[in-house]
This record gives sequence, structure tokens and C-alpha cells, in this order.
Amino acid sequence: MLFECVDVFSQIKRSPQNPFDIRKTMPESSSKPKVDVKTVRAEAWEKAEKALKKGQPNKALDLLREADPNGEHANTLRIAGSSVWELAKKSKSRAEYRQAAGLLRDAVKANSRDKTSGSAYNSLLNEMQDLGISEYRIPPLFSSGTPTPFGLMAILGVLVIGLGGLKVFTDNVNDNDLTGDVLMEVSWTDRDGVEHAGKIWISLDDSNAPMHAESFRINVNEGRYDGVIFHRIVDNFMIQGGDFENNDGTGGHAGKFFGYCKTDVGVEQTDTCSDDETKWVVPAEFGETHDAGVIAAARSADDNSAGSQFYLVDSTGAKTLDGKYSAFGMAYKGEIDGVETSGIDVIDAISQVECQTPDSNDGVCQDNTSSKSVHPVTIDSAILIDESGSSWWPF
Repeated sequence: MLFECVDVFSQIKRSPQNPFDIRKTMPESSSKPKVDVKTVRAEAWEKAEKALKKGQPNKALDLLREADPNGEHANTLRIAGSSVWELAKKSKSRAEYRQAAGLLRDAVKANSRDKTSGSAYNSLLNEMQDLGISEYRIPPLFSSGTPTPFGLMAILGVLVIGLGGLKVFTDNVNDNDLTGDVLMEVSWTDRDGVEHAGKIWISLDDSNAPMHAESFRINVNEGRYDGVIFHRIVDNFMIQGGDFENNDGTGGHAGKFFGYCKTDVGVEQTDTCSDDETKWVVPAEFGETHDAGVIAAARSADDNSAGSQFYLVDSTGAKTLDGKYSAFGMAYKGEIDGVETSGIDVIDAISQVECQTPDSNDGVCQDNTSSKSVHPVTIDSAILIDESGSSWWPF
């Protein structure tokens, strides 16, 4: 990621051998210029505010990282929180919303008299409430040394049923043991024969599609997607993968048993396959729209037949699939060859690879062909990552 240098250094000549070594270019008799750190930091805050107003939250974060790498000042935390909030609005990522809330919360703690931070924090919490996003994945037991209502209930639970009760109590807070976002590393070869490596960050919709989100996390956690290819690619539509059994779109299964089984007559709601994971499927959860960047579950003719296969929608979007297929998350960030970009940009780049049987001169795959790429597009790894984050500067 590129960082914009502050003005105080802009006129200093660097050595060609080492552009960051100021000493080599100065006369021996001269002394190092004195830098007013407070002034530099204030200038960075001002530039970051301007970048944010211009709709450039990533640039604002870069400036803040450069000026206050440890996030030690309230102004840094406030502007960083507002910047991440802007990113969250675009990505719809619960992780980014919670990270923004954490930054603004820390800004208020650092300077409780700053009304701007307090107002922004309250506005963000109201927006999160409207979106059904909790501030914490698991409510905190204590706040400033004082037990929260949740903490009091936990303490009471311990007193009533003993020390072992706390584990039972907290285990019941979340039905799902696995939480967080997914980081997928992918590799592909473009139509010019150039190899690329990319990353896609995916947030999962636990509100509208909790079973699909849980199933996907389990399969990710088990490492089942590592080395799997995107077997079906359609430009201006989507890229499909996740068949960890056959790698051709005919296999794969849900991460756990959800009460539905693949049977000889189709899909049935039954417990006959509860001990046979190869027959597990996920029932339909229609709710989220097929916006660009959405991840959704591939299935056969039956609405309740989703297994492990999924597809990522490119920049064209796929609204015609709303109410027919279960969308369960969003690719909110990406990276191509080490350069940060959007998740949609990575999907678009993959969707434009060379096709085995193209229908047009540009060589890309269309939906009425085999939709298979000349060179495999591979999921090198997929892992769960902490969705809340403990700090802003690695973001």
C-alpha cells in the first residue's frame, strides 16, 4: 500500500542509492532538520479529513497510519472510525461496521469532551441497529470495571449452577461456534498468459442466511476449499466453485446436518442421513439480494439442495436470481498482485480469463458454453479471520 508523505519532507532531496536516507545527501557540516511532530500530525489529520470529505476513506487511513502508527490520539481514532464507517457503507461488511464502532468508541474514551466523536459514535450505533448489526459479537461482561447487564446474568449463572455453568451459559450466547469473515487466496492466468495472485475478503450474512453462513464457515475451517478450482466461469455474470469432491460441479456437501438429505427421489426433510455427510444439504434462505460482489449458494433443481458449491457475482450483478438462490455474504475487499482493490475487481478479473470454448473473439466464457477456463483458476487457501479486529492500522 502506498503512503503519502507529509509536506515537511517534500522538499528534501533523497539519495538515488537509498531514497529514504536523508543523511547521504546533506553536507557534512549541516545538521538534521528538526521536525515538529505535533505539527506534522495536525497536518496529517487535516489532510485525512479533506480526503474523507472527498470520498477517499482509504487515502485518509493511509495518512493516519503514517502520522500516528499506534493510534495513540483521539483525533486519529475519530477520523479512522469515520473512514472505516464509509467503507462499511459500501461493503455492507459487519466486520467493518464493528471495527468502525470500536474506533469511535476508543476515540470517545480518549477524549470524552469531544462532541464530534460522541455524535459520530451514536449515529453509527443507530445505523447498525437499523441494519440489525450488534456492536459486539458476544456482549462484554464488564464496562469500565463495572459488570454489564449481560455480565450480571453471567455472574448469577455461576452462583446458581457453579463454575461449570459459565461455560454452558456463554456457549448458548452463540449458536455457532465459528464466527468471523473468510479470506480466500486465489490464483489465475489471464488471456495474455500472465499469472496473477489475489485475495478476496468475504463477510457472511448471519441474519438472513445463518445456515448457509455456518455451513460455509465449517467447510472453510475444515480446509475443504483449499486447492479447489472455479469450475464454471461466466463473464458479466459470476464465477462458481466449491466442489471439493469432484472439482467439476457434481459434488460437495453442506458443512453440517441441517435436517435435509439428498435421497434417491431428490431432497427430503428427514434425519435418515444424519450420519452420512455426503448427503447433507442446506435448505433455502432467500433474503439477500444479488448485488455485485455477493456470494451465493449453487444448487440443483430443488430449492433446498445447496451443498458446498458457491458463486461470486461480478460487477454486472444478478438481480434476476433474487428469491431463487440463497445469497449469504459479500466480497467486501480484494487484492491483485499485492495491490489493494475491491472484491468485485478480483471477481471481474477472474471472470475474464480465456475460455476453452469461447463464443466471441475476446475469448471469454459465456453462459451457453462449457464455461471452463483454459488455465485453472484455483482457490489456494480459504481461512477464517477475526471479524472484529483489535486495531485499525493493519486494516
